[in-house]
Amino acid sequence: MQDQFKAMFQQFTSTQLIVAAVVFVVLVGIAITGYVLYRRNRTRSLRNRFGAEYDRAVITHGSSSNAEAKLADRQTRVKALAIRDLSATEHDRYLSEWNTVQSRFVDHPKAAVTEADDLINSLLEARGYPNTGFDQRAADVSVTHPRVMENYRVAHGIAIRPGRVEATTEELRTAMIQYRAIFDELSQPQKPIEARTAA
Repeated sequence: MQDQFKAMFQQFTSTQLIVAAVVFVVLVGIAITGYVLYRRNRTRSLRNRFGAEYDRAVITHGSSSNAEAKLADRQTRVKALAIRDLSATEHDRYLSEWNTVQSRFVDHPKAAVTEADDLINSLLEARGYPNTGFDQRAADVSVTHPRVMENYRVAHGIAIRPGRVEATTEELRTAMIQYRAIFDELSQPQKPIEARTAA
């Protein structure tokens, strides 16, 4: 068997070996180009879908490939959740609760911001997001509502700030405005993700 292989190898001319080497190099080049284009398209797709959340993930996880893996994991996790729109009755009830919370802001700003945080948590639970702690919930929400994530993090940080480091009235006002944007986004019927990323 080994002698047959040697005989076959000796029959190759140098031209055939050069052609084989060129073909091999071209195939490797095509494979590398395909991989680079795949990565570029994946990055572009995730960046378009997650916006500022993509940049945050890159900073948090140290590289774009690690961040993209984590964002893909988020997408897989959220796909398995039973996220749903609010019924008309639920929507009206939450809108009424929001109006009550917002009206309390003038007289009791800190309490109103805390109530707004609680209302958003209740709304998320009603929509099907599990109550697994703020960081996990924020990661889950970022898949379907990436535009409001920074608002959500800032407003939540103000809402849970300890009493000794009291938030200023301006910070509380900002938190209420951000919670209103989050409320508006979360209480609307969910558009398909593909339609939102194309827009």
